[in-house]
Amino acid sequence: MIKHRYTLVATLICTLAIFSCKKPGGRFPKQGKIHYSVEYRGKVMQMPKELMPKSLVVSFKNDNILYELISPFGHSGITNLANPTKGIYDTYLSMFTIKYFYSSEPGESYPGFEAMDGIEINKKPETTVICGYKCKKAEVTLPSDRKKTYDIWYTHEIPVKNPNVSTPFRQIDGVLMSFFFVIGESEFHFVAENVYKADFPDKTFERKEKYVQVSREDISKFINKIVNL
Repeated sequence: MIKHRYTLVATLICTLAIFSCKKPGGRFPKQGKIHYSVEYRGKVMQMPKELMPKSLVVSFKNDNILYELISPFGHSGITNLANPTKGIYDTYLSMFTIKYFYSSEPGESYPGFEAMDGIEINKKPETTVICGYKCKKAEVTLPSDRKKTYDIWYTHEIPVKNPNVSTPFRQIDGVLMSFFFVIGESEFHFVAENVYKADFPDKTFERKEKYVQVSREDISKFINKIVNL
């Protein structure tokens, strides 16, 4: 019953996404941006809405990828950067004047996703279209509750190699178009709303300046405190 309920919800979300997406500006852009809507579940819902990021923005170029979940208030939030050529797999945390970062090793998951350690991913034959891109389905379960199933959708039509290399979805070899993250006791659900071509200087995907490097344990604690206020 629980599995059936979550499948229906995910199907409805994806159906709405199909009709609400803006047409991509360039069918298969080699560099560009993806804007995702964000739905919050769990303790993060107790935060004032004005403090919560309104969208997730993913930028990509030459197999480099940048995830930015930033609040419009105080430019606070979490950024994940992967630049495989230079061996950069960084997590940045900013909150007002606080600026920390952690540098992961290749193959190491970004900090903050410990609640997703041990997830199981089963690829399925179903397909759908999100923002004009053909997507494939996968079902995901968390170790905390194997009876609860989440649907995610990904596409091979956006040319980024290993786009999920340092995320809990490293087994998925396509760009995620509808997915979720669990941080502590909070869930973040994302659905792509717009994909468009954009040009970036190479510096966009280089290590950021003016951030203090901290340990994985320390930045994980800060991330969990922010999202579970």
